[in-house]
Amino acid sequence: MKKILATSAIAFAAMSGSAFAAGHSTTACLITKTDTNPFFVKMKEGATAAAEANGIELMTFAGKIDGDVESQVAAVESCIAAGASGILITPSDSRALAPVVTQAREAGALVIALDTPFEPADVADATFATDNFQAGVLIGEWAAAQMGDDAANAKIALLDLNASEISVDYLRNNGFLQGFGIDIKDPTDIGDEDDPRIVGNDVTNGNEEGGRTAMENLLQIDPGVNLVYTINEPAAAGAYEALKSFGRENDVMIVSVDGGCPGVQNISEGVIGATSMQFPLLMASLGIEAIKTFAETGEKPSNSEGLDFYNTGVELITDQPVDGIPSLTSAEGLEKCWG
Repeated sequence: MKKILATSAIAFAAMSGSAFAAGHSTTACLITKTDTNPFFVKMKEGATAAAEANGIELMTFAGKIDGDVESQVAAVESCIAAGASGILITPSDSRALAPVVTQAREAGALVIALDTPFEPADVADATFATDNFQAGVLIGEWAAAQMGDDAANAKIALLDLNASEISVDYLRNNGFLQGFGIDIKDPTDIGDEDDPRIVGNDVTNGNEEGGRTAMENLLQIDPGVNLVYTINEPAAAGAYEALKSFGRENDVMIVSVDGGCPGVQNISEGVIGATSMQFPLLMASLGIEAIKTFAETGEKPSNSEGLDFYNTGVELITDQPVDGIPSLTSAEGLEKCWG
């Protein structure tokens, strides 16, 4: 126990502020990858509102950057020490966090992954997430349809998350490639394709600075890049700035995933051609409700869809619709981001 408490002290110092509501008998934790990405900001809003509505004390934590496994491990240990009934977590590494999540479950906590499934998925009690592979497929199909015959001569830059190649990373990347019509080889691996249209992959850490650097690197390999996939919209914004510095912003198509309000606004401004919208607020609120049920009855979420995750939905957002792919306009998207 001394080791857990010592690590917990580190967690409280290293993570974002925790919110406590006095007088509640049920405690829950939300652990996100960062507290700066708009996606996780919205997720925290959803969890906070749901916790208040359900009379639950909520402790919130966030890593310093995407991929900050050490801080997330410390946060889980803090939640164990606090006797939390449930933990909602977007794992920065879907494999490395498995041991501490198993420890939390053995201590009696319900653990629910949000957005990013663990590997294997049953490391957690449940997963509430977008079908990230399908999110990638949608933007890949859209890009192929937009390019038409020119898709055969595409020069594709792939801006991924980080070197760990966690589940959300390879699902979106490979979904995009499959949607575009490229043989993805191993669906859990990034970069094993041999299609000559792929200029290369680089990592962004899911932020604007990383997107700018990755785009600059890939333009050095081939300045003729004409299609860019990005793991999320902050990375897409950085990629756009890099393209702009090369004078290429008007002749390169960018597609992405997340559907945050800033990203949808970038659709309307022509920065991004299409994005797949997720619903992080819904993921978080469903997670809090599941923790309440578990605390009161001991009942864990059950899935009747035959999937290893609870699909919280995805919508393609674009102002350039194509036949056969349902989509919403940016104006419609701004009405829905992020539910």
